[in-house]
Amino acid sequence: MASCRLGRATFRPSAIQLRFRDMSDMTTTTTTTTCPLDCPDSCALEVSVENGAVQAIRGSREHPVTAGFICSKVARFSRRVTHHSRIGHPLRRVGKKGRGEFEPLSWDEAITVIAGRLKDVAARWGGEAILPYHYGGSNGLMTDGFLDDLFFARLGASRLAKTVCAAPATAVAVGMYGKMAGVAFEDYVHAKCIIVWGANPKASNIHLVPFLREAKKRGAFVAAVDPIRNLSAAEADLHLAVKPGTDLPVALAIVKLLREEGRLDDHFLRRHAKSIDPLLEAADSWPLGRAAAEAGIAPRQLERMARVYGDSTPAVIRCGWGVERNSNGGQAVAAILALPALLGKFGVRGGGYTLSNSGAVRASIARLCDVSDWSTRVINMTQLGEVLCNGCEPPVKSLFVYNCNPAVTVPDQNAVLRGLAREDLFTVVSDQVMTDSAMYADLVLPATTFLEHRDIRVSYGNYIVGGVKPALAPRGEARSNTQVFAALGRAMGFTDDAFRWDDETCQQRVSGAIELAGVAADPALLAQGRPQRYEFPDRTPIQFATVLPLTSDGKIDLCPAALGDEPYSYRPLESSGYPLGLVSPATSKLISSTLGEFNFPELTVSINPTDATPRHIASGDEVRVFNELGEVVCAAHVTAKVRPGVVLIPKGAWRKSSRNGMTATALCPAAVNVVGGGACYNDARVEVERGSRERGAGSRERVLTSP
Repeated sequence: MASCRLGRATFRPSAIQLRFRDMSDMTTTTTTTTCPLDCPDSCALEVSVENGAVQAIRGSREHPVTAGFICSKVARFSRRVTHHSRIGHPLRRVGKKGRGEFEPLSWDEAITVIAGRLKDVAARWGGEAILPYHYGGSNGLMTDGFLDDLFFARLGASRLAKTVCAAPATAVAVGMYGKMAGVAFEDYVHAKCIIVWGANPKASNIHLVPFLREAKKRGAFVAAVDPIRNLSAAEADLHLAVKPGTDLPVALAIVKLLREEGRLDDHFLRRHAKSIDPLLEAADSWPLGRAAAEAGIAPRQLERMARVYGDSTPAVIRCGWGVERNSNGGQAVAAILALPALLGKFGVRGGGYTLSNSGAVRASIARLCDVSDWSTRVINMTQLGEVLCNGCEPPVKSLFVYNCNPAVTVPDQNAVLRGLAREDLFTVVSDQVMTDSAMYADLVLPATTFLEHRDIRVSYGNYIVGGVKPALAPRGEARSNTQVFAALGRAMGFTDDAFRWDDETCQQRVSGAIELAGVAADPALLAQGRPQRYEFPDRTPIQFATVLPLTSDGKIDLCPAALGDEPYSYRPLESSGYPLGLVSPATSKLISSTLGEFNFPELTVSINPTDATPRHIASGDEVRVFNELGEVVCAAHVTAKVRPGVVLIPKGAWRKSSRNGMTATALCPAAVNVVGGGACYNDARVEVERGSRERGAGSRERVLTSP
């Protein structure tokens, strides 16, 4: 029998064929919208379409920071819309899981099958045997945590702890400052000292870069704390190439030094902070020399950064999420965010810190979809492999995956793939393209891209909320998340009015539930796809002048409950016999795993010459990166940008990009942080050797044929 192929997935022909809507009668149009992809910038966009095809995606000057330019990823996003791996209609598996053999079926059939199977699972094992699996970093208020939450709440499904990113940092920011509004990016030009700690604005948050350069032109001292050199010598005065997981002792050493020199702002602390003693007691154990040795940096460099920061006003710390990706990560974020409080760096424009700025928005979604009675068990998404392979009670018998690609983004990849291969696990995947996760689905649903549906995006970097407005008709039979979960809710017989709303109604209702720094959102503006700015008293927030902590008592809690029973306790990673630390940061090519279908053809491991030379490794050599969890076979890239003792494999790469079908997550443990239960990707320790062994347990073929 003849077959057709979409990516690596093979489909049997049927009476239902892939049909894209006829747009030949369309003329040239330009649509304003907002980029919802996982980046702090949330750019305003202008999308030009001619005869149903995207001609250009450009940055809009209506956004205060986008300023007319956008990243190359989004500028090329139309390639995803028309990519050969784009899913055009619902699909049903006909072959073995992982082989990508599907046949088309209608939406009515798909909804009926899903509703029937979920009812059966709930009847046999209870609603908690159903696990919704999603992240939503690249989604807005409508397409993640809205009708989907309502649907799974009504089912009585298990709840998901969304921990692969931002869980520890969010727990700390809420506990310490109530997620107070941070320093706006455009105010960095006023700072005399800027520390970029655990962030790479060149890969994501590119609109911060011009402000960093302008600040440096004005004489600011710029330091970067990261195992990888992302800012050049011309862009940063100092680079502290710390070992992964050692940010906590570095921050505590700064506290100790400046306290011993009498630099703490006692007046500010008495007025605005509490619970300082555990932090100071922990800092007492970390003199500069000890902390520098632990982090693998020169003591004089650490001292220089500490003194410049202490001497400078305004001074700002850009704390990124790279800090949290290890077992000490939550404690480290807390110690870093404590620095501006200890030294009284607030109260001036360009002084304080920036982490996530989304806390200035209040979205009362509960008024629209009340899920307050959803009190089922919580499953940590980082431990998906353990849950699927070794079970829990009740067992997970159905997995509904949307807004994420766990086959390549979740730690302990081999366990995740074994779990996804279970024949007794009914799996639904809703996505735009045929991802590695979709290959394991029983049913695949075609999802719209942000160019094809409505949404509302709250920026977590810039102070805007942007409307997402479709520039194209949905490709093929693609449907938005709101449409999918509304249809499923009706099929299950749920009576909530929200399951009968269309997308326009959803956008209008959600708009009406939003406040931007106390000011109501403008539904008409958001429906037009335009950005709405916050109306702060003095244009942008000034911490402890125009904005204050949102904690219950209005004070900074320097020892929040989220830190657990041993706040600021440092836990050195136990030796595993593998000498190299592995980091898996974002790159300029991918947004998590989004765009991996075309924008990341070959996976590489970056290694310092100091580590490559004794291993006889040169750039371009095939190497094997391995530990007790698995192995990745790929090409080597020898570079001094990676500090000695550390190797880098980018996050989000698809399985096809490596030479054995495995990615960085095959090497990452599924251990979680005591703070927020966050994933500890950077706790991975590995060895690298030239060449590759005969393909074994870690190879693609072995995994795909697992029972």
